[in-house]
Amino acid sequence: MKLLMLKHLSVILLATCILQGCGESQVQTSSASADTEQHFEWKLVTSWPKNFPGLGRAPETFAKYVERMSNGRLKIKVYGAGEIVPGFEVFDAVSQGTAEMGHAAAYYWKGKVPAAQMFTAIPFGMNATEMNGWFHYGGGMELWREVYKPFGVIPFAGGNTGVQLAGWFKKPINSIEDLQGLKMRIPGLGGEVLKKVGGVPVALTGGELFTALQTGAIDATEWVGPYNDLAFGLYKAADYYYYTGWHEPGAALEFTVNEKAFNSLPDDLKAIIEVATQAVNQDMLDEYTARNNEAMQTLLTKYNVDMRPFPPDVVEKLKAASLAVMQEHAATDPLFAKVYKSYSEFQKNVTVYHKISEFEYYKNR
Repeated sequence: MKLLMLKHLSVILLATCILQGCGESQVQTSSASADTEQHFEWKLVTSWPKNFPGLGRAPETFAKYVERMSNGRLKIKVYGAGEIVPGFEVFDAVSQGTAEMGHAAAYYWKGKVPAAQMFTAIPFGMNATEMNGWFHYGGGMELWREVYKPFGVIPFAGGNTGVQLAGWFKKPINSIEDLQGLKMRIPGLGGEVLKKVGGVPVALTGGELFTALQTGAIDATEWVGPYNDLAFGLYKAADYYYYTGWHEPGAALEFTVNEKAFNSLPDDLKAIIEVATQAVNQDMLDEYTARNNEAMQTLLTKYNVDMRPFPPDVVEKLKAASLAVMQEHAATDPLFAKVYKSYSEFQKNVTVYHKISEFEYYKNR
């Protein structure tokens, strides 16, 4: 009996050793497989100061998401404006492969392709929610990628600041005549509208704004809204803070990816980039919604900022000038006309719905 029990015990011990050996072999094989997976290290250049609130933190957040979701297989180092290339050269850097990715605003590339401006903002156009709807369910993203295709660049929605404010002015704006001859930092189509009414649009990156305004190189500047404007200390350089944000009702940002670099990735890493951009796109709007409230109260109560609305007749004249600018572009640029048609049709339809949903709710809550 004892001999039989010893035989059974020997069989059990032998089986256990075999199973343990197999388990160790599987772990070693799995580990070796993981080690042979390809790893990537990318550069991401931006148009913003390093880690600037909202705009600058978004690409940092994106890079962290990608590294975590890829288990370190794709690491992305973020560079602020001027660290590798100037803020206005982000698109070229991505197109040429100097960096695999960029984070900026599409209207900075108007000199290359005027239609790009519509993927950031159109004066008196769609807000952030409407823009996202157009991008992802209204054909906007397909058009955006068509516009960038000749440059070897793939765009993704990269955040939205929401409705911006009209900006900081050294003197009051009481009539449209007060804009004539006024030198203002204002990019994109908004700058063209300002020029249409007699103003002088000036192209500057964010890091240049305070000094230019303080020294009188410009008479006014728009940037984003209370959250970012407070961070730059613009209240120290101009006395009047105006709204409404006619020029950028929903300023969309972009992630751009070099097409060859993107195509070199395995499918799972491509999907991670797509998902991470979508997460950051929404996260930025959430952050600005929360932070603008706090910053505005600080500007009003702590620094006694003089905050004013543009006079209605000024707004109406800007609206008329905006329509003229859009029609002029559409008449001379077929690609611009194609994007503008899609944008306008979506805005028209969504406005009808929002009049009985969002707008009515705002009036009554």
